[in-house]
Amino acid sequence: MEKVRVVAAGDSAILILFKQEISEEVNRAISATVQLIKMQQIEGIVDMIPAYASLLVEYNPLVIRYEELYKRLHSIVKMDTQVESLEKKIWEIPVCYGGEFGPDLSFVAENSGYSVEEVIERHSRDAYLIYMLGFLPGFTYLGGLEEKLHTKRLDNPRLCIPAGSVGIGGSQTGVYPVDSPGGWRLIGKTPVKMYNPAKQDPILTRAGEYIRFCPISLEEYREIEEAVAKDEYEVKWYKGE
Repeated sequence: MEKVRVVAAGDSAILILFKQEISEEVNRAISATVQLIKMQQIEGIVDMIPAYASLLVEYNPLVIRYEELYKRLHSIVKMDTQVESLEKKIWEIPVCYGGEFGPDLSFVAENSGYSVEEVIERHSRDAYLIYMLGFLPGFTYLGGLEEKLHTKRLDNPRLCIPAGSVGIGGSQTGVYPVDSPGGWRLIGKTPVKMYNPAKQDPILTRAGEYIRFCPISLEEYREIEEAVAKDEYEVKWYKGE
């Protein structure tokens, strides 16, 4: 890993810059650094925001001075992050593909040269790394979509895409966590709430974790949807290798 830099970002934030590339190695180094900072329990840190190749540390300058926090963060990034020891947490997100939930599934199939069934199989085959969250609360920027599934966005974005919709936009795939305008190609929908403001921890996933989409039938979708509404459904996850 290239040398990590620590720089000021305004009067209440410090930016930690990692190797400037989008890769799983860099993402895991960022996740490890977040854990190291949490272990230090530094009073005055307000939030930490991971991105593709950086980590923004927001702090309260009335509690901790810039110079002190800079020294502590600079010492932390020199530590052995032990990236390999990080637990790989993989969320299983149930998805009902096609039909009313996936109006663009046929287009994606035609564009890729696969059948509809092959698109579903390949889209749900691998676990996708969550590089960062942004755009909308709980919106995940996922890496690892098969190149043949890359599909251009709509020329005219939809005015409202329902929360839970699963789409493909260019080289990205992901879930719309709330109702939103958008131009991604919709291929399915999950009954799971990726963002639930009623919960103490409203965002389901975190940067550095993984998502694997699991195909379900419409009947199963309705059953999970009902359980979610009653707060009786727990999203499954498992440890990956």
